Amino acid sequence: VQLVESGGGSVQPGGSLTLSCVASGLSFSTTAIGWARQVPGKGLAWVSGIYSDGNTYYADFVKGRFTISRDNARSTMTMQMDDLKPEDTAVYYCVTNKGYGGFDEALYRGFDDWGKGTQVTVSS
Repeated sequence: VQLVESGGGSVQPGGSLTLSCVASGLSFSTTAIGWARQVPGKGLAWVSGIYSDGNTYYADFVKGRFTISRDNARSTMTMQMDDLKPEDTAVYYCVTNKGYGGFDEALYRGFDDWGKGTQVTVSS
């Protein structure tokens, strides 16, 4: 399995970025996929997830600001991030959840697949 993230960068507070994840080596259309993030020196946090049926879930700290979507034909998952805040600064990882529980549970048991991450920096 290979997950390749792109779209990170630097932006001012209130700005927007779009992250993308292209997947290979898995049955993309049947796999729950999402994002997690990590700040240096802090623990990993789950951010968002989308299931094969299109249902989406978000951590409370990004609800209303981030939107996740998927394109099964292109094996691509995208997260639109709006109204970015300095506390959103982190390395964002594309992750899969192949278990029966939610992404919050997958955070604790360990996500099944990971990308290498893309840096997002929000600063004035």
